[in-house]
Amino acid sequence: MQLALKPLIDNKLIDLSHIIADCKSGVSGAGRGANQAMLLGEVSESFKAYGVGGHRHYPEIKQELALLSGEPIGLTFVPHLVPMIRGMEVTLYVDLLDTEVDVQSVFEYAYKDEHFVTVLGAGNTPETRSVKASNFCQIAVQKAPDGNKLIVMSVIDNLVKGASGQAIQNMNILFGLDEDLGLKQIGLLP
Repeated sequence: MQLALKPLIDNKLIDLSHIIADCKSGVSGAGRGANQAMLLGEVSESFKAYGVGGHRHYPEIKQELALLSGEPIGLTFVPHLVPMIRGMEVTLYVDLLDTEVDVQSVFEYAYKDEHFVTVLGAGNTPETRSVKASNFCQIAVQKAPDGNKLIVMSVIDNLVKGASGQAIQNMNILFGLDEDLGLKQIGLLP
């Protein structure tokens, strides 16, 4: 979510008072605790919202977005559990302050030197299977046909980019190593 909003916030392109985050997570995003409702057999052939009244990550998301923007953020965050093991998809709905801005170019420029962030070409949409077992984030942007609504889509593998891979990437940067060191191999589990 933060990678998908950063170029917009940095360039003051959106109304920060009303961001809608419609998020999808595989069952591994729910943690490793023993919970019958999170077994893949229970999740299969189903789709449901959870944590609508107060998800555990909501406070930290708002905090980090407010730090990034330097002002309070109005955020509606609704996560959904989908029948897959790993992966997360975020669809953001934001209001552009200027409908004439070339948002595709803004994103491409913002991430042109970021190895692990791929901005997809205009008209494309990211898929979780495209980032499975990788440290990559794929982002796509599309303007709604009418009005000032912008739709930003982002996918990651929550077990790599969302957890261990991100930790390794941060450690590499901290110690002055190549950012992708240890992040080139294919994931094995689950």
